[in-house]
Amino acid sequence: VQLQASGGGLVQPGGSLRLSCKASGINFSIYAIDWYRQTPGEQRELVARVTSGGRTDYTDSAKGRFTLSRDNARRSAYLQMNSLKPEDTAVYYCHTYARSSNFWGQGTQVTVSS
Repeated sequence: VQLQASGGGLVQPGGSLRLSCKASGINFSIYAIDWYRQTPGEQRELVARVTSGGRTDYTDSAKGRFTLSRDNARRSAYLQMNSLKPEDTAVYYCHTYARSSNFWGQGTQVTVSS
C-alpha cells in the first residue's frame, strides 16, 4: 500500500493550495482518507476526513476554508485549502486505515508566509 502526497508549497496569506493524495495497493473506494498536519514539536493533528461514502468532517480551524473530496476512479483524494493563514504552515500527511494497519503518505510541506 502506498499513499503519494503532493501539492504543497509556499503561498502568501489569503492564498490557496490543493493537496493531492494518490493511493495504490488498496481498494481505495472502501476506505476513509484523512489529512493530518504536523508542526515541529507538536503531535499530528487531524485536519479533515472523507469517508468511503463521501461524508466529510473538518477540524474547527479548517471549516469554511478547506474542502476535502475524493475521486475513486483516480484513487485520489484532494484537499482544497483556501484563505490560508500563517498558522496553517505545517507538513501535511494523508492517511488511511486499511487491513488493520495505518498507512501514511510521505508528507508535503505547506508554508504560508508573506
